Amino acid sequence: MPISRTLRCASALALVLSLPAAAWAQSTATPAAQSAPAPAPETVVAKVNGAPITQGDLNVAGEDPALSLPGVDEAQKKNLLVDYMIDLKVGAQAAEAAKIGEMPEFKRKLAYFRDKLLLDEYLDREAKKAATPEAARALYDQTVKAMKPEEEVHARHILVDNEGDAKKISERIKGGEDFAKVAAEMSKDPGSKTEGGDLGWFTKERMVAPFAEAAFKLPVGQVSDPVKTQFGWHVIKVEEKRTKPIPGFEEMREQVDQYLTRKAQQDLILKLREGAKVERTDAAPPVAPPPPETKKP
Repeated sequence: MPISRTLRCASALALVLSLPAAAWAQSTATPAAQSAPAPAPETVVAKVNGAPITQGDLNVAGEDPALSLPGVDEAQKKNLLVDYMIDLKVGAQAAEAAKIGEMPEFKRKLAYFRDKLLLDEYLDREAKKAATPEAARALYDQTVKAMKPEEEVHARHILVDNEGDAKKISERIKGGEDFAKVAAEMSKDPGSKTEGGDLGWFTKERMVAPFAEAAFKLPVGQVSDPVKTQFGWHVIKVEEKRTKPIPGFEEMREQVDQYLTRKAQQDLILKLREGAKVERTDAAPPVAPPPPETKKP
Protein backbone atom coordinates (compact mmCIF):
# COMPACT_ATOMS: atom_id res chain seq x y z
CA MET A 1 0.00 0.00 0.00
CA PRO A 2 1.46 3.44 -0.89
CA ILE A 3 2.75 5.45 2.02
CA SER A 4 0.33 8.32 1.45
CA ARG A 5 -2.69 5.98 1.40
CA THR A 6 -1.48 4.24 4.54
CA LEU A 7 -1.18 7.57 6.32
CA ARG A 8 -4.68 8.56 5.22
CA CYS A 9 -6.18 5.27 6.43
CA ALA A 10 -5.19 5.93 10.06
CA SER A 11 -3.52 8.57 12.15
CA ALA A 12 -0.63 9.91 10.14
CA LEU A 13 1.30 10.82 13.27
CA ALA A 14 0.98 7.33 14.76
CA LEU A 15 2.25 5.72 11.59
CA VAL A 16 5.13 8.13 11.18
CA LEU A 17 6.26 7.28 14.70
CA SER A 18 5.78 3.51 14.39
CA LEU A 19 7.33 2.78 11.00
CA PRO A 20 10.94 1.54 11.21
CA ALA A 21 13.69 3.93 10.26
CA ALA A 22 14.69 1.69 7.36
CA ALA A 23 11.34 2.38 5.70
CA TRP A 24 12.32 6.02 5.36
CA ALA A 25 15.83 5.40 4.05
CA GLN A 26 15.33 6.99 0.64
CA SER A 27 17.72 8.65 -1.76
CA THR A 28 18.49 12.31 -1.23
CA ALA A 29 16.55 15.02 -3.01
CA THR A 30 17.36 15.69 -6.65
CA PRO A 31 19.46 18.76 -7.45
CA ALA A 32 16.43 20.40 -9.04
CA ALA A 33 14.36 19.97 -5.87
CA GLN A 34 17.18 21.25 -3.70
CA SER A 35 17.67 24.38 -5.77
CA ALA A 36 13.96 25.27 -5.98
CA PRO A 37 13.04 28.36 -3.95
CA ALA A 38 11.05 27.73 -0.77
CA PRO A 39 7.31 28.50 -1.15
CA ALA A 40 5.98 31.53 0.70
CA PRO A 41 4.32 30.72 4.06
CA GLU A 42 0.93 31.86 2.75
CA THR A 43 1.04 29.43 -0.20
CA VAL A 44 -1.96 27.09 -0.03
CA VAL A 45 -0.92 23.44 -0.43
CA ALA A 46 -4.29 21.76 0.22
CA LYS A 47 -7.87 22.44 1.25
CA VAL A 48 -10.13 20.39 3.51
CA ASN A 49 -13.83 21.20 3.11
CA GLY A 50 -12.74 24.61 1.92
CA ALA A 51 -10.35 25.28 4.84
CA PRO A 52 -6.81 26.01 3.55
CA ILE A 53 -3.60 24.33 4.65
CA THR A 54 -0.63 26.58 3.94
CA GLN A 55 3.11 26.14 3.61
CA GLY A 56 3.38 28.02 6.89
CA ASP A 57 1.27 25.30 8.52
CA LEU A 58 3.67 22.69 7.16
CA ASN A 59 6.63 24.65 8.48
CA VAL A 60 5.14 24.63 11.99
CA ALA A 61 4.38 20.91 11.79
CA GLY A 62 7.89 20.22 10.53
CA GLU A 63 9.32 21.75 13.72
CA ASP A 64 7.39 19.27 15.86
CA PRO A 65 9.95 16.81 17.33
CA ALA A 66 7.32 14.06 17.14
CA LEU A 67 7.29 14.45 13.34
CA SER A 68 11.04 14.25 12.87
CA LEU A 69 11.85 12.16 9.79
CA PRO A 70 15.63 11.73 9.54
CA GLY A 71 16.83 10.35 6.23
CA VAL A 72 13.71 11.41 4.31
CA ASP A 73 14.27 13.76 1.39
CA GLU A 74 12.46 17.10 1.35
CA ALA A 75 9.94 16.18 -1.37
CA GLN A 76 8.81 13.03 0.42
CA LYS A 77 8.77 14.77 3.78
CA LYS A 78 6.51 17.48 2.38
CA ASN A 79 4.09 14.84 1.05
CA LEU A 80 4.02 13.14 4.44
CA LEU A 81 3.41 16.44 6.24
CA VAL A 82 0.62 17.41 3.82
CA ASP A 83 -1.09 14.05 4.45
CA TYR A 84 -0.67 14.50 8.18
CA MET A 85 -2.08 18.04 8.09
CA ILE A 86 -5.07 16.82 6.04
CA ASP A 87 -5.79 14.15 8.66
CA LEU A 88 -5.31 16.75 11.40
CA LYS A 89 -7.70 19.20 9.74
CA VAL A 90 -10.32 16.51 9.04
CA GLY A 91 -10.20 15.38 12.67
CA ALA A 92 -10.28 18.93 14.01
CA GLN A 93 -13.31 19.77 11.90
CA ALA A 94 -15.10 16.67 13.18
CA ALA A 95 -14.20 17.65 16.76
CA GLU A 96 -15.56 21.17 16.21
CA ALA A 97 -18.83 19.74 14.85
CA ALA A 98 -19.05 17.56 17.97
CA LYS A 99 -18.61 20.75 20.07
CA ILE A 100 -15.45 19.38 21.74
CA GLY A 101 -14.10 22.91 21.86
CA GLU A 102 -16.95 24.03 24.10
CA MET A 103 -16.18 21.49 26.84
CA PRO A 104 -14.70 23.00 30.02
CA GLU A 105 -11.93 20.42 30.22
CA PHE A 106 -10.89 21.15 26.62
CA LYS A 107 -10.83 24.88 27.34
CA ARG A 108 -8.57 24.28 30.32
CA LYS A 109 -6.21 22.19 28.17
CA LEU A 110 -6.26 24.82 25.44
CA ALA A 111 -5.39 27.57 27.93
CA TYR A 112 -2.58 25.45 29.38
CA PHE A 113 -0.98 24.66 26.01
CA ARG A 114 -1.39 28.26 24.85
CA ASP A 115 0.51 29.45 27.94
CA LYS A 116 3.14 26.77 27.45
CA LEU A 117 3.69 27.64 23.79
CA LEU A 118 3.90 31.34 24.62
CA LEU A 119 6.47 30.68 27.35
CA ASP A 120 8.53 28.32 25.18
CA GLU A 121 8.62 30.82 22.33
CA TYR A 122 9.52 33.68 24.66
CA LEU A 123 12.29 31.72 26.36
CA ASP A 124 13.74 30.59 23.03
CA ARG A 125 13.86 34.15 21.69
CA GLU A 126 15.36 35.63 24.84
CA ALA A 127 17.91 32.80 25.24
CA LYS A 128 19.24 33.43 21.73
CA LYS A 129 20.30 36.88 22.89
CA ALA A 130 22.49 35.27 25.57
CA ALA A 131 23.95 32.33 23.61
CA THR A 132 25.99 34.47 21.24
CA PRO A 133 29.31 33.35 19.70
CA GLU A 134 31.10 35.97 21.82
CA ALA A 135 29.47 34.73 25.04
CA ALA A 136 30.26 31.12 24.15
CA ARG A 137 33.93 31.89 23.52
CA ALA A 138 34.19 33.94 26.74
CA LEU A 139 32.65 31.13 28.82
CA TYR A 140 34.93 28.54 27.22
CA ASP A 141 38.06 30.65 27.83
CA GLN A 142 37.04 31.31 31.44
CA THR A 143 36.40 27.61 32.06
CA VAL A 144 39.67 26.52 30.48
CA LYS A 145 41.66 28.95 32.62
CA ALA A 146 40.11 27.49 35.78
CA MET A 147 40.84 23.90 34.78
CA LYS A 148 43.75 22.21 36.53
CA PRO A 149 45.90 19.78 34.52
CA GLU A 150 44.91 16.16 35.15
CA GLU A 151 47.14 13.15 34.70
CA GLU A 152 45.80 10.14 32.83
CA VAL A 153 47.00 6.57 32.54
CA HIS A 154 46.38 4.10 29.76
CA ALA A 155 46.54 0.64 31.33
CA ARG A 156 45.57 -3.00 30.99
CA HIS A 157 44.60 -5.36 33.78
CA ILE A 158 43.81 -8.97 34.51
CA LEU A 159 41.27 -9.70 37.24
CA VAL A 160 41.20 -13.00 39.15
CA ASP A 161 39.62 -14.27 42.37
CA ASN A 162 42.66 -14.94 44.55
CA GLU A 163 46.19 -13.75 45.22
CA GLY A 164 47.79 -17.06 44.24
CA ASP A 165 46.43 -16.91 40.70
CA ALA A 166 47.40 -13.24 40.44
CA LYS A 167 51.01 -14.03 41.45
CA LYS A 168 51.27 -16.79 38.83
CA ILE A 169 49.90 -14.48 36.14
CA SER A 170 52.29 -11.70 37.11
CA GLU A 171 55.23 -14.12 36.92
CA ARG A 172 54.10 -15.42 33.50
CA ILE A 173 53.95 -11.91 32.03
CA LYS A 174 57.21 -10.77 33.63
CA GLY A 175 58.70 -13.96 32.16
CA GLY A 176 57.84 -12.79 28.65
CA GLU A 177 54.27 -13.90 27.89
CA ASP A 178 52.02 -11.46 26.05
CA PHE A 179 49.77 -9.55 28.46
CA ALA A 180 46.81 -9.38 26.08
CA LYS A 181 46.83 -13.13 25.44
CA VAL A 182 47.01 -13.96 29.14
CA ALA A 183 44.18 -11.49 29.83
CA ALA A 184 41.97 -13.14 27.21
CA GLU A 185 42.72 -16.53 28.80
CA MET A 186 42.57 -15.73 32.53
CA SER A 187 40.77 -12.46 33.30
CA LYS A 188 37.39 -12.49 35.05
CA ASP A 189 36.54 -8.99 33.83
CA PRO A 190 34.06 -9.47 30.95
CA GLY A 191 34.28 -5.83 29.96
CA SER A 192 38.00 -5.88 29.11
CA LYS A 193 39.21 -9.46 28.66
CA THR A 194 38.18 -9.55 24.98
CA GLU A 195 40.23 -6.36 24.50
CA GLY A 196 43.35 -7.88 26.02
CA GLY A 197 42.53 -6.29 29.39
CA ASP A 198 42.65 -2.79 27.88
CA LEU A 199 40.98 -0.15 30.09
CA GLY A 200 41.78 2.81 27.87
CA TRP A 201 42.67 6.19 29.35
CA PHE A 202 41.46 7.08 32.84
CA THR A 203 42.04 9.67 35.54
CA LYS A 204 42.84 8.71 39.12
CA GLU A 205 39.39 9.36 40.54
CA ARG A 206 37.72 7.04 38.05
CA MET A 207 39.21 3.93 39.63
CA VAL A 208 38.94 2.49 43.13
CA ALA A 209 41.74 3.75 45.38
CA PRO A 210 44.08 0.69 45.57
CA PHE A 211 43.94 0.17 41.81
CA ALA A 212 44.48 3.87 41.02
CA GLU A 213 47.40 4.19 43.45
CA ALA A 214 49.17 1.21 41.90
CA ALA A 215 48.52 2.25 38.30
CA PHE A 216 49.71 5.84 38.73
CA LYS A 217 52.87 4.81 40.60
CA LEU A 218 53.82 2.10 38.10
CA PRO A 219 56.34 3.16 35.42
CA VAL A 220 55.27 2.91 31.77
CA GLY A 221 55.78 -0.58 30.34
CA GLN A 222 56.03 -2.35 33.69
CA VAL A 223 53.74 -4.97 35.22
CA SER A 224 52.55 -4.77 38.82
CA ASP A 225 52.57 -7.28 41.61
CA PRO A 226 49.05 -8.42 42.60
CA VAL A 227 46.79 -5.57 43.73
CA LYS A 228 43.73 -6.27 45.88
CA THR A 229 40.45 -4.34 45.53
CA GLN A 230 36.84 -5.01 46.38
CA PHE A 231 36.48 -6.73 42.99
CA GLY A 232 39.30 -9.24 43.42
CA TRP A 233 43.01 -9.36 42.58
CA HIS A 234 44.49 -7.40 39.69
CA VAL A 235 47.65 -7.56 37.65
CA ILE A 236 48.21 -4.20 35.97
CA LYS A 237 50.35 -3.08 33.04
CA VAL A 238 50.77 0.63 32.29
CA GLU A 239 50.96 1.36 28.57
CA GLU A 240 51.15 5.18 28.54
CA LYS A 241 50.87 8.27 30.71
CA ARG A 242 49.90 11.81 29.74
CA THR A 243 48.38 15.06 30.86
CA LYS A 244 44.71 14.94 29.96
CA PRO A 245 44.15 17.08 26.85
CA ILE A 246 41.72 19.98 27.12
CA PRO A 247 38.89 19.74 24.56
CA GLY A 248 38.93 22.45 21.92
CA PHE A 249 36.34 25.17 21.63
CA GLU A 250 34.53 23.56 18.70
CA GLU A 251 34.37 20.23 20.54
CA MET A 252 32.69 21.94 23.48
CA ARG A 253 30.59 24.45 21.52
CA GLU A 254 27.33 22.52 21.74
CA GLN A 255 27.65 22.02 25.51
CA VAL A 256 28.62 25.65 26.03
CA ASP A 257 25.62 26.87 24.02
CA GLN A 258 23.30 24.57 25.95
CA TYR A 259 24.63 25.89 29.26
CA LEU A 260 24.23 29.51 28.19
CA THR A 261 20.70 28.82 26.96
CA ARG A 262 19.59 27.01 30.11
CA LYS A 263 21.14 29.64 32.38
CA ALA A 264 19.55 32.51 30.46
CA GLN A 265 16.14 30.85 30.62
CA GLN A 266 16.48 30.08 34.32
CA ASP A 267 17.60 33.62 35.12
CA LEU A 268 14.71 35.04 33.12
CA ILE A 269 12.10 32.94 34.94
CA LEU A 270 13.55 33.92 38.32
CA LYS A 271 13.51 37.59 37.32
CA LEU A 272 9.91 37.36 36.12
CA ARG A 273 8.83 35.71 39.36
CA GLU A 274 10.56 38.37 41.44
CA GLY A 275 8.67 41.09 39.59
CA ALA A 276 5.28 39.37 39.73
CA LYS A 277 2.67 39.45 42.45
CA VAL A 278 2.15 35.78 43.24
CA GLU A 279 -0.51 34.64 45.68
CA ARG A 280 -0.72 31.00 46.68
CA THR A 281 -4.25 30.03 47.73
CA ASP A 282 -3.56 26.34 48.18
CA ALA A 283 -1.64 26.61 51.47
CA ALA A 284 -1.52 23.33 53.32
CA PRO A 285 -3.66 23.17 56.47
CA PRO A 286 -1.73 23.68 59.71
CA VAL A 287 -0.24 20.55 61.15
CA ALA A 288 -2.15 19.41 64.22
CA PRO A 289 -0.02 19.29 67.36
CA PRO A 290 0.79 15.80 68.64
CA PRO A 291 -1.48 14.48 71.41
CA PRO A 292 -0.14 14.97 74.93
CA GLU A 293 1.85 12.10 76.35
CA THR A 294 0.13 9.97 78.93
CA LYS A 295 2.15 8.76 81.85
CA LYS A 296 2.30 5.06 82.36
CA PRO A 297 1.06 3.87 85.76
